[in-house]
Amino acid sequence: MNIITEVFEHSVMITVFVFVMMMFVDYLNVFTKNKIQEMIASKRRFKQYFTASFLGSIPGCLGSFMNVSLYERGLLSFGALAGGMIATSGDEAFVMLALFPKQAILLFAILFIVGLVSGYIIDKTAYALKIEPCGPCHLSQVSHGDECRCFDIQETIESFKNLSLSRFLILFLLLGSLYGLFTGAIGPHDWGWKKNSLTLLLLLANFIVITVPEHYLQEHIFNHIVKKHLWKIFLWSFGALLFVNIGFKFWNLEAFVQQHMVWVLLIAALTGIIPESGPNLLFVMLFVNGTVPFSVLLTSSIVQDGHGMLPLFAYSLKDSLWIKLFNLIIGLGLGLILFMMGY
Repeated sequence: MNIITEVFEHSVMITVFVFVMMMFVDYLNVFTKNKIQEMIASKRRFKQYFTASFLGSIPGCLGSFMNVSLYERGLLSFGALAGGMIATSGDEAFVMLALFPKQAILLFAILFIVGLVSGYIIDKTAYALKIEPCGPCHLSQVSHGDECRCFDIQETIESFKNLSLSRFLILFLLLGSLYGLFTGAIGPHDWGWKKNSLTLLLLLANFIVITVPEHYLQEHIFNHIVKKHLWKIFLWSFGALLFVNIGFKFWNLEAFVQQHMVWVLLIAALTGIIPESGPNLLFVMLFVNGTVPFSVLLTSSIVQDGHGMLPLFAYSLKDSLWIKLFNLIIGLGLGLILFMMGY
């Protein structure tokens, strides 16, 4: 029962966080009248590769969630998203910075470069193999009639005089999440960089929902993000996390790896396929203890992407599987080369 409760709380936190990030991307794109698209989605793909890898290099899952949101809007190419996932270290990044900061920063720099180069290679390979990504979500496109008059005080007052069910439900979700964060029911228990950031994001999200006009809230936030994506993200997150927690509770992976060190690099790559940060912490700890070399840690870091892939599973299972396959091949390839070189 404790497992289900923990998984539920974690899934709620992931879903709320993804929802906030998706809302920010949509809000900024409409508010700036597609200026974000002009900056990122240019014919020069290098901008996309750089942006995705940079966001992925940010510790935690913030960057990967943002990359998925950008991809769903058609602002990143398939290869750029895959490269961003390669650069992503998930929550392990915070642990690595605490345990071995110098090696961690070196690892992040390597992942950024590998993601940058791999984005270009994967786009070219996908084109050669005639792999067709699902494309942007058509409901997230900005129409000519869209306008975000987000600072109209009179309109905001009128919206609250005639509070719609959609606005009430979204505010209830966001304010409830903020309360849960303050009380420690969801998210980190200790006040630090992570909890402060989440608090700020939720406060900004509440500001957006309070001030945007009814048409924008209904069409972009409720009909698109909430009704089309949010429930899928929660179900995928809950199902994946429940499977991982139950599996690792009754299957001692650490003992298995220690008894089969010949296969440790392959196991690290295969474990990285799991859309969860926890299992990959095993290889971080083994690296700290000197049990496994840097090549194993790099392989695990390339293939895994923390929770970053969960919202993409909800959006396109096919694209998720292709990205995982590409990243598995790249992770194993580079890991084996370094392993044979003695690293």
